[in-house]
Amino acid sequence: MAKINLRPWREELRAEKQKQFVVMILGAAILAAGLAFLWKTDMDSRIAYQQSRNAYIQTAMKQLDAQIKEIESLKRKRDELLARMKVIQDLQGKRPVIVRVFDEMVRTLPDGLFYTDLKKVGDRIDVVGMAESNSRISSLMRKFDESDWFTDPNLTNVAAADKRRAGYSQFNLSVQQKTPEAEGEESK
Repeated sequence: MAKINLRPWREELRAEKQKQFVVMILGAAILAAGLAFLWKTDMDSRIAYQQSRNAYIQTAMKQLDAQIKEIESLKRKRDELLARMKVIQDLQGKRPVIVRVFDEMVRTLPDGLFYTDLKKVGDRIDVVGMAESNSRISSLMRKFDESDWFTDPNLTNVAAADKRRAGYSQFNLSVQQKTPEAEGEESK
């Protein structure tokens, strides 16, 4: 039988396969490195994009916070102005009241009685006056009670007047002022 030496051919084949294996490993490694590089680049770009979005949101939030502060400031100013307007409207609405109170004071004054001193503290009016008789003081108190502008007359003192005004009695009376409701408001 003839002797054929297959060893160099097998070694060459093995060397060739080993070269192919190394080339394939290097190719796979290069391909994996390329894919890793592409993946890392993609992730870096996504992170950068998200960071830019976050930065935009932060600046937008700062602008909105500034606008919210401005709105709150404007609301505060508006409330202050409304409060001032209400005070002015109340003053304008109550301006003719004192005229009506004095008019009603004259209307409730019976004959034989006159006022010597009027003093207003809040809604209370303190009256000092002179009367010919106690019945005139009683008449004044009834008229105050019947009036739409006064309530709760309270007589605190009745004394004989000094010698210059003989026959008169000096009295001290307090009465609460009230503002009558308009006729249209009573039906509501």
